[in-house]
Amino acid sequence: MATIDTVGVIGAGQMGAGIAQVSAMTGLKTIVWDLNQEALAKAIKSIAGFLDKMVEKGKLTAAQAESAKGNLIPVKTLKELADCDLVVEAATENFDIKAKIFAELDVVTKASAILTSNTSSISITKIAATTKRPSQVMGMHFMNPVPLMKLVELIRGIQTSDATFKAVQEMVQKMGKTGVEAKDSPGFTVNRVLMPMINEAIFLLQEGTKPKDIDDGMVLGTNQPMGPLALADLIGLDTCLFIMQVLHRELGEDKYRPCPLLVKYVEAGWFGRKTKKGFYTYD
Repeated sequence: MATIDTVGVIGAGQMGAGIAQVSAMTGLKTIVWDLNQEALAKAIKSIAGFLDKMVEKGKLTAAQAESAKGNLIPVKTLKELADCDLVVEAATENFDIKAKIFAELDVVTKASAILTSNTSSISITKIAATTKRPSQVMGMHFMNPVPLMKLVELIRGIQTSDATFKAVQEMVQKMGKTGVEAKDSPGFTVNRVLMPMINEAIFLLQEGTKPKDIDDGMVLGTNQPMGPLALADLIGLDTCLFIMQVLHRELGEDKYRPCPLLVKYVEAGWFGRKTKKGFYTYD
């Protein structure tokens, strides 16, 4: 497997921007594409601002920040990812959208390129089957916020080769992250445990317990850094609902049934921090 020097990132949302930032700070040429070019420009500007703040705090030198900025290359078409050694897809958590992206990447990227998905719940085996290089496809699930969180779940599809897994594992280490192997099952490891907890917290809210009391209880009683409702707002309630729906549908157990209140919030467009309103209101 060839050395990974150039990384492509698909999607300039919260996760995609974070992945692009970490990649650029690692010293890798990082090509970023998003269907929404305005969102892409905003993400690049936001990353630059974050790097400048790190310089102000003494966590980066000015030279390191400028080098990272120089590694970021926003592009207008997927074809411009042709020379990437590895691509990380961080688009909307929807199989049809991801399938279309992977089918296109399969055509435009070089034959040796590894294609990975940051999906938090969708089958890697199913995604890999949309390409003609399934042995070079796997899951690379970063945690939010990407620059701060150390964990990356590494998920093999049934077709993923050992060489592909080893190359991505080494890439994660180079980024300063810790990779843990997770089974290609609904929710993988982290969300299989985390999302039912968040869902149960929402049931408590629906039954009348105040949001702050739920979150304070979990922070002070179980030493979690953030309460489940605040965390749901950070993740995005739309994403939480999608993952619960996947767990419920694929595993078929009633314990994964999404709380009706979660469904209502998503129907209302209250997704959490990104829409300024979720279980809490944000300025």
